[in-house]
Amino acid sequence: MSTAQAQDFKFSGLVQVWYTQMLDSNLRNNSVANYYNLRGEYKENGFSVRRTEIKVAGKILDGVKFEVMLDPSIATSTTNPMILQDAAIEFELAPGLDFKVGQFKTLQTMEGLTSSSEILFAERSQLGRAFGDKRDRGGVLSYSFGDPKAFGAKISAAAFNGVSDAVSGKSNDTNAGKDAVVRLDMNVGKEHKFGVYTLQGTTDVTDKTGVSIAPAAPPAGWPNQAAIYDNKDKTQNIGAFYEFQNDSLILNGEYIVGILGRRNPTLAAATPAVKREHLDQKFLGYYVTAGYKMGSHTLLARYDVLNYNSGDDWYTATSPYVSATTDYTPKFTEIVLGYTYAFKSDKVKAANIKVNYINRSKNFLKPNALTLQTKEQGGDTVMVAFQVAF
Repeated sequence: MSTAQAQDFKFSGLVQVWYTQMLDSNLRNNSVANYYNLRGEYKENGFSVRRTEIKVAGKILDGVKFEVMLDPSIATSTTNPMILQDAAIEFELAPGLDFKVGQFKTLQTMEGLTSSSEILFAERSQLGRAFGDKRDRGGVLSYSFGDPKAFGAKISAAAFNGVSDAVSGKSNDTNAGKDAVVRLDMNVGKEHKFGVYTLQGTTDVTDKTGVSIAPAAPPAGWPNQAAIYDNKDKTQNIGAFYEFQNDSLILNGEYIVGILGRRNPTLAAATPAVKREHLDQKFLGYYVTAGYKMGSHTLLARYDVLNYNSGDDWYTATSPYVSATTDYTPKFTEIVLGYTYAFKSDKVKAANIKVNYINRSKNFLKPNALTLQTKEQGGDTVMVAFQVAF
């Protein structure tokens, strides 16, 4: 009888439907040059089901909780092999001290740990979707202290398999290496939230076969096979964020730096090849957002930058991105203007419509010879996102 009384289950869900409208047919006709993350929904006009999340969470016993979340809208593939998103068990070891184990987000970025039902725009920022919106299997020890209504904090230390870039974190480990993660979240009252985080990892390729997972004949100027193997696609994130929200104003920003590593790998189990310009190629990203809320209406603007080679590091004599006619330097800018209408102003996520205009820098698409283009290209989008959450 006491066990039954301790059990407490909650079902929730999220449905998001997008309509995307290209403002330039380049998005349909041209291929991506390098690095830029262009979702398939933006490559044609039309409706798409973006998310259909179904979640159950609950308490089994005092001090023992669980959560499971599925998304049946996922088109499974070798890089995302199942519709299971989250599956975790959490133990309360002592007041404020918790241990969570299973498959879940890797604790990177501010938006990465923001529910998909509560992000301000239809889609996350460049750095949020590149580095934060990733899952893996592992365990995290967290300690919370302070007062959530005054000053509070939560520090987390975690170890993950390190396969979030290979199979969306949805498999068991392939080598002995693990990702080490540390995160600190803080708040001053309910209006101010800020924090820092880091991830340190290496390759996700099985490495027991030795140097054969590195290119036997690297491109001219590159280190030799042994040096590439020894680097093990070192992977790193270090970031910080701040957010202010009250009844009418929204201000937030985030900054991240790191080493690309396995996100653009040099190592592979079959046919290894280099997919970046330097072993220790660095990236840098940031965004700032401002918004104003008026009852059911919210106006938003975001300036968003991600540079995939912030150190201008390469082994060739001249820039590998610049030719006589094109400049594919992988620094991408997005300016997003948004309007959100909430059907109930005090429960924005329950039912809303978002209208977003996405202005992109014009350097992420290859020219289309059929239309006599010779320089790098781009394309903008207007989209409408419909949401219900329960």
